[in-house]
Order: sequence, then C-alpha cells, then structure tokens
Amino acid sequence: MTTELSNDKNAHVVDALRTVMDPELQLDVVALGFIRSVDVEHNPIKVKMVLTTPFCPYGPMLVKQIKDAAEKATDSEAHVEVLHEQWNPEMMEDPTLFGFF
Repeated sequence: MTTELSNDKNAHVVDALRTVMDPELQLDVVALGFIRSVDVEHNPIKVKMVLTTPFCPYGPMLVKQIKDAAEKATDSEAHVEVLHEQWNPEMMEDPTLFGFF
C-alpha cells in the first residue's frame, strides 16, 4: 500500500473504497492494489488507480463505483484517474491470496 493510502486523513475514503469489488477476482480494489493514491486535501478529491489491463472490460464500471464511493465517504466531488501503469500481483496488500508468491 502506498503512503498516500495509509495517511489518517485518507482512511475513511480508503475504507469506503474497500466496498468496491472486482467482479472477476472477487476481492476489493484496495486489497488488489488497484488504488495507488488518495488525496482528500483538494477539491475534487483525487483517486489514482490502475487496472489489470488497459482493455479491462470492467474498467468503466470500477471507475464509476470508485468515484461514487469516494464521493459518498466525503460528501464532495471526486476525480478518478486511471494510470498507464499496469497492475501486477506484487501491488496487492497480500500477494499470497492467489498463490502468486
């Protein structure tokens, strides 16, 4: 998990993002390491994320759910940026969940 996620100010947003599940992998987007940073110091709130692949068919749905969860947690507007960095299992909170390591 990045430092930006472990910040106390961001904890309530990160907790809200744990309710967003990847429909294929059946884990939340925080546990999977999709969420790279959360910034609640600005308006709109900024969430940076990655996807398993640039062509992820669930990408638009996940972005909307992440945006909605962040906005609900803070009662303010959120902007979700999908980074060009590609996801890999080492980004997970616990990479052993899928037996990768």
